[in-house]
Amino acid sequence: MTLEPFGTRLRRAMDERGPLCVGIDPHASLLADWGLSDDIAGLERFTHTVVEALADRVAVLKPQSAFFERFGSRGIAVLEQAVADAREAGALVLMDAKRGDIGSTMAAYAATYLDPASPLFSDAVTVSPYLGYGSLRPALDLARESGTGVFVLALTSNPEGAEVQHAVRAGGASVAATMLDHLRAENAGAAPMGSYGAVVGATLGDSLAAAGADLAINGPLLAPGIGAQGATAADLPKVFGAAVRDVVPNVSRGVLRHGPDVAALRESAGRFADEVRAAVESGGPTAG
Repeated sequence: MTLEPFGTRLRRAMDERGPLCVGIDPHASLLADWGLSDDIAGLERFTHTVVEALADRVAVLKPQSAFFERFGSRGIAVLEQAVADAREAGALVLMDAKRGDIGSTMAAYAATYLDPASPLFSDAVTVSPYLGYGSLRPALDLARESGTGVFVLALTSNPEGAEVQHAVRAGGASVAATMLDHLRAENAGAAPMGSYGAVVGATLGDSLAAAGADLAINGPLLAPGIGAQGATAADLPKVFGAAVRDVVPNVSRGVLRHGPDVAALRESAGRFADEVRAAVESGGPTAG
């Protein structure tokens, strides 16, 4: 089975549903905030509620694999069901797994998330390039073959990331800029948008310039940091400049804190989506 290219499907979803990605992050403290137990029953209830509330209206849902893996095989079973249910309801699923390895191991990671025969088959996956961009080739090639996408960690919002991502290579380019150059080459000629994206923190501001980052990669830019981490919708044009139309802002706690009430989750996600769209198109007000 080969789908339409991920970039094509993502652009359509962003245009129709608004440019927003909501995380599914069932960490222990959030389960407690929802009044749920930190066990399989709580995980299942939390995940089902988020998918029920949002999968038919947001562009992208992004389950964080680690929060399911910690419960072992039963947690993975909950994740498998969530991926299937979310995709059936029309959301694109971005698996936040941040896998990175070499050779046959990287190929196995790619098959886990990007092979249509896999129980965890998703529309896209996050990957780490810091064993060298070429180590990602199995995932990049399988994504092209199956119509899926890959988001490469480029300029992350954690402060520790700068010691690697801002490091300058022999030719004078930063490591982050090199990763963006590779992605630009992968996306060359794709329309309306390429399927190879970068993860770039919405909270980074001026440090993007310090890294010499050209964000125009003809592909999506997953931007964590909106909401609880301090970035607002109004920051997006300032941070991403001419590439802002390709930004997929990720909100997790800012939406999830409104659960377990389904209506409140929907209202919060809708507000973020509307205000992100307004900021991108006309510098509208920030989300609260």
